[in-house]
Amino acid sequence: MDREQRTVDPMISRDRAIIRGLASRVAEIAAWPVQEERRRLWYARNARRPARPLVFCSPEGSWVELLPEEVLECEGQSARGIELALRQRIYAAEHFHDDQVCDQVWDVPPAVTVTDWGMGPEYTHSETPRGSYVWQGPVRTRDDVERLRTPTATADPRATEGRMERHHELFGDLLEVRLHGSFWWTLGLIDEWTALRGLNQTLLDMSDDPQLVHAGMRRLMEGRLEWLESLEAQGLLSLNNGNHYVGSGGFGFTDELPADGFRGRVRTRDMWGFGEAQALSLVSPAMHEEFVLRYQVQILDRFGLNCYGCCEPLHLKLGMIRQKVPRLRRVSVSPWADKRACAEMLGSEVVYSWKPNPAYVAAGEFDPELVRRDIRETMVIAREHGCALEIILKDTHTCNHQPRRFDEWTRIAMEEAQA
Repeated sequence: MDREQRTVDPMISRDRAIIRGLASRVAEIAAWPVQEERRRLWYARNARRPARPLVFCSPEGSWVELLPEEVLECEGQSARGIELALRQRIYAAEHFHDDQVCDQVWDVPPAVTVTDWGMGPEYTHSETPRGSYVWQGPVRTRDDVERLRTPTATADPRATEGRMERHHELFGDLLEVRLHGSFWWTLGLIDEWTALRGLNQTLLDMSDDPQLVHAGMRRLMEGRLEWLESLEAQGLLSLNNGNHYVGSGGFGFTDELPADGFRGRVRTRDMWGFGEAQALSLVSPAMHEEFVLRYQVQILDRFGLNCYGCCEPLHLKLGMIRQKVPRLRRVSVSPWADKRACAEMLGSEVVYSWKPNPAYVAAGEFDPELVRRDIRETMVIAREHGCALEIILKDTHTCNHQPRRFDEWTRIAMEEAQA
């Protein structure tokens, strides 16, 4: 029996009614004519065709302030999870009026058991809600690297079928219930290595014990390549070429995927790939290439199109990244990057995925004119260099308990983008 069936009580009629009401509202929003126009704009943006800058507001950590626990009406744990996801779609559509597409699809992930590297860090968490943490990595020596076990993914078709049946029965007449899973956010490797070894220790190792870093990164690369082969062979991969969040912001709408020869079973070359190296923000381009990028590109080479970067400022490394990363299509321009230098390097050939400073939403006081100046300055720079610009507000871990700030930020961004 699926673990989900053993631990989740059957959904009570009141919870079903609440969820079906919300699903009906999502279906109404998905039918708005503007949704098709938004899709068209994302296809154009990812193809680097002329189009106005696109705007996406992603509250991320601030959702707990926009839709706190007490807003949820369902009683069952599983029902509350579905309710929250539906309410987030509705809230975004009714409040933000940005360029994100609300569709009539409900994705159900396959039932899969995924293993780790056979060892993991020991975390010490702050007692403050959403507070910081430190960890102790288990890798001490090169012998520990040899003891790492390649991750595995084992599917449970019967449990997957049960999941699909339950969701079809719940609201399949209102939403398109689709089997669609994702097994990673990034395949950048370095976050996995620093979890196993420790962040500070990894930075020291680059000078004191470089061969240990190479041994670790090589082992992770080989393991992830084998893992991807397994996912592909089992038919567990899903296309991300539509209304799917890709990279560190933006959506996957593209006619360039899947790749030639696609016959229904998804291969990595039919998908967007993503790598980043936030842990190496202050590491030189040469060390970034030596210890991380050379291993990342062997994974990214499997994918049809690639995104690179997240919060790390990449303006000093873009030449290397553009040269090394195969089929690079989207680069993150973080709040700490030199916007003009990035525009000069990316031009019209790579999507300029700009991340405004989330502090403007989180600060003690919200300054609309500061937000407008920042957006307008970036748009001028992007226009001067013919950049395919998207504006992605993310990493917003608080709005200072003033949800209207997101509405106001998005209103300003859309005014500037549509001007």
